[in-house]
Amino acid sequence: MTSDNDRRRGLLARLRERPAARSRGRRRLGAAVRLFAALMLAGGAYTVFAPGAQAQDTPLTGAAAEGKALFDVSCVTCHGRNAQGVEGRGPSLIGVGAASVEFQVGSGRMPMARQEAQAQRKPELFTDEETRQLAQYVQELGGGPVVPDGENLHADGNIAAGGELFRINCAQCHAFGGGGGALSSGKYAPSLRPATDRQIYAAMLSGPQNMPVFGDNQISPDQKADLIAYIQETLKHDQDPGGFNLGRYGPSTEGLAIFLVGIVALVFASLWIAGKS
Repeated sequence: MTSDNDRRRGLLARLRERPAARSRGRRRLGAAVRLFAALMLAGGAYTVFAPGAQAQDTPLTGAAAEGKALFDVSCVTCHGRNAQGVEGRGPSLIGVGAASVEFQVGSGRMPMARQEAQAQRKPELFTDEETRQLAQYVQELGGGPVVPDGENLHADGNIAAGGELFRINCAQCHAFGGGGGALSSGKYAPSLRPATDRQIYAAMLSGPQNMPVFGDNQISPDQKADLIAYIQETLKHDQDPGGFNLGRYGPSTEGLAIFLVGIVALVFASLWIAGKS
């Protein structure tokens, strides 16, 4: 009798265990299905939104194809295939836009001669047309800010308003006369005298080196025209009616010149007068 009861209890226990085992199996299967669905969703989202993936699937226009040929010869060593960057050599260009290329290549800063704290301005390696082709290639890879068409971007600018904007946003680094100045870690704000309208506009859009980005939300296109008008029509054409400009670096150089020249001259003049009296 006891053995029959034990067998019944054992059978009932096994029957209870089977649904529990099936329930654990279903939970594991459900977790695996959910994980697979999440991975598929993440992969699909990356495919849709990643600019590099989109660029590879989209045919290039004629100008961009010409730019790609130039890129593969002159830029791929540092910026990698498809402009995705090479660690320790050059950053990714996906999403920087045509404006960044126009500034860096159009001012001769790129290609760099060597790795250093800041890219130096030098004679341009590419023509204006080739620079536009390179810019179009990078633009079609991942989008980004674009400089408006035309060479004269300050025709309708207000010089007085541009001067106010310059003193508020630019003079701290580029100095009141636009001659540039030293920054930290071996970097500097360059002189604005050789910059063209398109280069100034591109610099505001792309924020090269230590320069902040001045997008259209910070400085509107009309205000950018005002700024460029002030730089081109005032800073570059000031005839310095007060005398020597001393590089237009501001009060530091002027104070040094006054001390070394003016004070020394006054001291010798005082000694000469005392000797004659």
